[in-house]
Amino acid sequence: MSTKLHRIQPVNGGFRLPNSRLIALRIWLFVLLISLIFGGVLVQAAETAGQRDARLQWWREARFGMFVHWGLYSGLAGTWNGQPVGTQGGMEWIQQRVKADTETYARAAIPRFTPKPGFAREWAALAKSAGCRYVVFTTKHHDGFALHDSKVSDYDAGSVLGRDLVQEIVDALRAEGLRVGFYHSVIDWHHDQYAYNLSQQLPHPLHGRPYPNGEREHARYLGYLHAQVDELTSNYGPVDILWWDYSSQDFQGQEAWRAFDLMDRVRQRLPGVIMNNRLFRIPEAGWTGMAMEATIPRIEPRYGDFLTPEQHIPPTGMPGVDWETCMTLNTTWGFSEHDHAWKSDETLIRNLVDIASKGGNYLLNIGPKADGSVPTESVQSMRAIGDWMRVYGEAIYATTASPFPGLTWGRCTKKTSNTGGTLYLHVFDWPADGKLVVPGLRNPVKRAQLLGSGTTIAAERTGGGVVLSLPGEAPNPIASVIALEFDGRLEVAGRP
Repeated sequence: MSTKLHRIQPVNGGFRLPNSRLIALRIWLFVLLISLIFGGVLVQAAETAGQRDARLQWWREARFGMFVHWGLYSGLAGTWNGQPVGTQGGMEWIQQRVKADTETYARAAIPRFTPKPGFAREWAALAKSAGCRYVVFTTKHHDGFALHDSKVSDYDAGSVLGRDLVQEIVDALRAEGLRVGFYHSVIDWHHDQYAYNLSQQLPHPLHGRPYPNGEREHARYLGYLHAQVDELTSNYGPVDILWWDYSSQDFQGQEAWRAFDLMDRVRQRLPGVIMNNRLFRIPEAGWTGMAMEATIPRIEPRYGDFLTPEQHIPPTGMPGVDWETCMTLNTTWGFSEHDHAWKSDETLIRNLVDIASKGGNYLLNIGPKADGSVPTESVQSMRAIGDWMRVYGEAIYATTASPFPGLTWGRCTKKTSNTGGTLYLHVFDWPADGKLVVPGLRNPVKRAQLLGSGTTIAAERTGGGVVLSLPGEAPNPIASVIALEFDGRLEVAGRP
């Protein structure tokens, strides 16, 4: 399938400046005004720390979001030529796994991608009921098929299906009061000018083979990439998150994607947008290697807003930076009919608590089927989280990281001020003797009570902290929560 490209040609205004400095200044201001009106590059003043905090505030308070991987690969469902490609791992990469060229892949996948009416409303309702505050969904994955109605391509939902699936999803999410995030792959296995052999680390179905259409001009692909991002950031209202994916150590940033230009253009259209770190693969953006575990708690603002540990929770969090763990419900991001390794409700809920206790966000993925319906197991998991969040959400939303270096019985989140606050004690292992020790807490305790029932808990100060006297049975077998209110600025022994 071909790809249409609309190029923007430079305009020579033909100005011949006279000697008068005043006239020259007026002409310069006129040109600047025209460039701003027509979307020219604007050099913006550096964002202050306070402005950045205000922009990120809602995201930091949300703590829980839903990820959605959905596209042509969803119809293949992990099967190629009647055979399972695998029972574990990402089936959104099926084209690369079977080494199919784009024409072969499209012929197999397009007939199987059949979105039903109303699928997006089901997604939005599921996310809302689970307690998610935002949803990030794939506008284009590595296979290059875009879900919007693109004017620069015929490999998109508008051209193939006569529908703008992005618009349908955005409308449904906003109707439920959810924040909107676009995942967009800067890798493209379809575009005939994407020069995949410029990287030895980024995946491609034909990697290492000669380009089938002769030499490629990667700059033309970048024009296409930027044009599609312009569409996505211009036509769907105030998008809240742009979740880029992804770069390698040998191909990243300005060289690979004109990354700074891309980010600047996005911020011009969406001043409040939040962007991740995956246009880069360098230490300044939190990366020390290609493995998803090769992350460090560092991100300079020009490289993005938050770090993206994948499929794991950093043991001690990522202190001093904003971060979000993205994770699957089984082992695949895109739908597979062969992957039945579903995580338990206990694992999912405790993951959410663990991440919040370390100051991070949890972005939990669903992989809908070809028609947009969500697998039953995924629905059940999200509903189980929602049931827990309806009782204990106060202990997740707008909380910050635990002040304790480690707790043998569970985790802690907190809300604090200089005059007092609340420690939320998430108890995984209910003490058999009914005594829960809060180690090192020096503040006077105002009140302690079980969330959900409001049952008052007796608190006694000891030399080692505070001891709470609990009832005989845990209210929740996965994670019960005690809200402990204290006076004064929080003080914990051994902590600054």
